[in-house]
Amino acid sequence: MLHNRGMTKAFAYLRVSGKGQIEGDGFTRQLEAIERYAAGHDIKIARVFREEGVSGTVDSMDRPAWGEMMAVLHSNGVRTVVIEKLDRLARDLMVQETIIADMKRHGFTLISVAEPDLMASDPTRVLMRQLMGAVAQYDKSQIVAKLRGARMRKRAKEGRCEGRKSFGYYEGEAKALERVQALRNEGLGFDRIAARLNSEGVPTRTGKPWHGVVVNRILTGRKLR
Repeated sequence: MLHNRGMTKAFAYLRVSGKGQIEGDGFTRQLEAIERYAAGHDIKIARVFREEGVSGTVDSMDRPAWGEMMAVLHSNGVRTVVIEKLDRLARDLMVQETIIADMKRHGFTLISVAEPDLMASDPTRVLMRQLMGAVAQYDKSQIVAKLRGARMRKRAKEGRCEGRKSFGYYEGEAKALERVQALRNEGLGFDRIAARLNSEGVPTRTGKPWHGVVVNRILTGRKLR
């Protein structure tokens, strides 16, 4: 009991950049790494914030989970945030440094499992942090360039390059789409619709359980990934 009272309370911040990664192992991997670190450093993870499908180049003001976490940090006494590694904070160097500076200005501590002393202000630590941010930014730009090149090659070969189809396009999805819309017309929220669809055995495109974020994308006409 005395040991627990001496533990530092912290929030865990997780981020995946692609909508298709939301149901992958990204969140699980990040949380496991954070929990291992916390267990070895007398840190208690009080709450987990998940940024779903938000690019690491997006400013912190446009990150819903980050904004919610900062609001809670300013109000409930927790002063520490733990991330798995620097590129989960941001892949863009300017975004990364802006976030870190904002955390320091408000007296909050940001801990990276993979990069110790992330917020240290000595010249060597600042240089290393910025170098890692530059590498992450370069990696992101390379991935974007490769994807763009692949789309251009496909378009040149086939004359078109279409993305994934909206839900309801494929055979067997029409009834599921009608049910989603009917439940929404009843006034149900996205998570409750997902729960009803799961309980009724309505199939998803991937065969995985329904989630509120998927229902949201369907109802707003965004393509599934």
